[in-house]
Amino acid sequence: MKKKITIVDYGSGNLLSAKQSLLRAANLINIDANIQISNSPKSLKDSSHVVLPGQGAFKTCMDGIQKIPGMQDQLNEFVKIKKRPFFGICVGMQLLADTSEENGIHKGFGWIKGKIKKLPSTKIKMPHMGWNKIKIVNNNAHIKPKETDYYFVHSYYFECINKKDVVAETEYGINFASIINKENVYGCQFHPEKSSTQGLNIIKDFISL
Repeated sequence: MKKKITIVDYGSGNLLSAKQSLLRAANLINIDANIQISNSPKSLKDSSHVVLPGQGAFKTCMDGIQKIPGMQDQLNEFVKIKKRPFFGICVGMQLLADTSEENGIHKGFGWIKGKIKKLPSTKIKMPHMGWNKIKIVNNNAHIKPKETDYYFVHSYYFECINKKDVVAETEYGINFASIINKENVYGCQFHPEKSSTQGLNIIKDFISL
């Protein structure tokens, strides 16, 4: 069956490189997939998978989604009612939390319990930028990442309330969640689309769901 993968365009995120990576991953595993970038909530209705990239500040990203009439409702229906595979990248992952402390307190989707907090920057350079290792802490997710380096750019991290939702952690001043998963919802704090073969493998695992 042909898969329809939608990358949500809400004015933030590296859309073209995300699309290129999804196309490459689909070709490598011979999956017949229609991969589109769309800012229309209607396109989510018949999608099999949704990818939410994100760059910049939490509130700017949340505002971008809320400015599109019906987008948040459609995302909620896709994730909570239809329970189809959803993947958040960087700030796209942070939006899954209940709240963020970036520039005030702001509400997220609340799909994975937790809050977005600032990395403690007393002894380390900010933002956390470049290649860093991940360590698997829960092996029960359908995504099977390798314990190797991935490409990060961020100053805030996801503090999960339920440790079972954390697939992998990374150390930068503290140990923070670098991959999270709850049921059909997945998120990476790093950029898999900029993380060479190992990032592509995560994308392959996601589109195989």
